[in-house]
Amino acid sequence: MKRLYRMEPPVVRIAAKSGMDAGLQSTARIAIIVTGLLATLAALDYGQAFLAPVCLAVVTGLMASPVASALERFIPASLAAATVVVLFLGLIGSAVALFSMPLSIWTERLPEIWHEMQRHLLNWRTVFDTLGGVQEQIRAIAGGKAQMTVDIADTSTVQEIATLAPALMAQIVLFLASLYFFLATRHSIRTSVLSLCFSRRSRLRTARMFRDAEWFVSRYLLSITVINAGLGAATACAMWLLGVPQPFLWGMLAFCLNYVVYIGPAAMALILIGVGLATWDSPPAIFLPMAAYLSLNMIEAQFVTPQVIGRSVTLNPFFVFLSLSFWIWIWGPAGGLLAVPFLLISYAVIRNAFPMQTRSTHATHTPDKKN
Repeated sequence: MKRLYRMEPPVVRIAAKSGMDAGLQSTARIAIIVTGLLATLAALDYGQAFLAPVCLAVVTGLMASPVASALERFIPASLAAATVVVLFLGLIGSAVALFSMPLSIWTERLPEIWHEMQRHLLNWRTVFDTLGGVQEQIRAIAGGKAQMTVDIADTSTVQEIATLAPALMAQIVLFLASLYFFLATRHSIRTSVLSLCFSRRSRLRTARMFRDAEWFVSRYLLSITVINAGLGAATACAMWLLGVPQPFLWGMLAFCLNYVVYIGPAAMALILIGVGLATWDSPPAIFLPMAAYLSLNMIEAQFVTPQVIGRSVTLNPFFVFLSLSFWIWIWGPAGGLLAVPFLLISYAVIRNAFPMQTRSTHATHTPDKKN
């Protein structure tokens, strides 16, 4: 009998990579990552007109999803989504109607406010002249020339607003359409995403990811809406007690601007300085509206907000600041509204993608639910 010998495959030895080859591969990977980040930033910037309204609609839909879910117990999902959109339009229309008349009055008073500001600047001219004399002496000692100039550009934005009006209307229509379709199809979107998960563990994590993102955003935005309403009412009462004209307008403005953390209160304080200039003549009284608002805002930020949402949604202020700066840089005012919701959604994704690492941090707590 013939003996059968099994042919062994030849052993191929791979030469060990040199340090230069490993360094080149690491550099190539880092270059690919940096290129991808730059491409993402360019896509976000270039697609702002489309992405910003759609993302704002998704965040608004997450906030309104409890209302839509309650309506779906009695009516179909499409009709519930249409009802939520109509209610949202009613709120926006009511706000515009309430804002239009007082804003038109104060818009007509803008020249008066500007003249008052110039008058106060002229009164403080001696201070600036003194500073200018000190500067000239310092420059003379240093051997340079002193020069202090202030250039004020007086430009009108009416033409710019008229140019941007069609694009703004298109974005509003895109926002409303995206809001409707997201609310009407959010359950099917979730089912479609879950069907792409092959293992039971991945489906469970994805389901929890959807649940946490919806819970975080809806809880945060609804709580902030109630808090902002209280701050707006308190601001209106304070302006009324101080004798500021149209106190309801400043309460509504405080309610709206407080959605943008850090920047909104700062903008409101600057606006109230102009209101003080148009209302009083003496410098101490000019700052009374701003001081009253900042006092109320400090109470809201330091005591009310931590008590209402501090136990359920706690975010690192540094990450909030970074998110706010980044999204305002990319998308402007719309990015300021989306900064904190995006941060909450990102936390919901990371929390469920890496449950062991995030569970020990206890940064955010949600009630346990069975899936």
